[in-house]
Amino acid sequence: MYKILLSMILLSAGVFTARGQTDSATAPSPIKTLTLKQYANYQKGPTLIEMALPATLNRYPMPADVLFYQKELKLTKEQVKKIRTISDYLQLKKTEIGQSVLRNEKKLDDLFRSQTVDEGSITFYANRYGLYEGEYRTSVLLACYNTYNVLNPQQTTQFWMLKKP
Repeated sequence: MYKILLSMILLSAGVFTARGQTDSATAPSPIKTLTLKQYANYQKGPTLIEMALPATLNRYPMPADVLFYQKELKLTKEQVKKIRTISDYLQLKKTEIGQSVLRNEKKLDDLFRSQTVDEGSITFYANRYGLYEGEYRTSVLLACYNTYNVLNPQQTTQFWMLKKP
């Protein structure tokens, strides 16, 4: 169960393998159960793209994407302010969740290293991965929803016309 939860988190962070050892070409990670790349990715927080799919596939835009096209969409100052607040909060949550995962991974490593681990602590810390992923996904989807609600229907239509390649 722990490996499945960890794999889900690592996939959402854009990392496709969970290895307990670092690559020989990189310096060791501060947490030995993560590669240096995985550690760096968690410091920045998980990626948004996969987490936002239920929203973006149904035309609820990411706030940063809307801000990118603010001139073309003729956003008002008030709209820009609201969407920037949504985007900033999402970035804060992204970083916060990444840091929480790192603390959790360190705690698991410490428990096993010190041989003070038991079934209850394994269950508790492993289940937290699911909570972190759920909290982050909620934040991403709410950001898309709230961004959609700031735009008027014409701006939403225009955004998706601009966004399409």
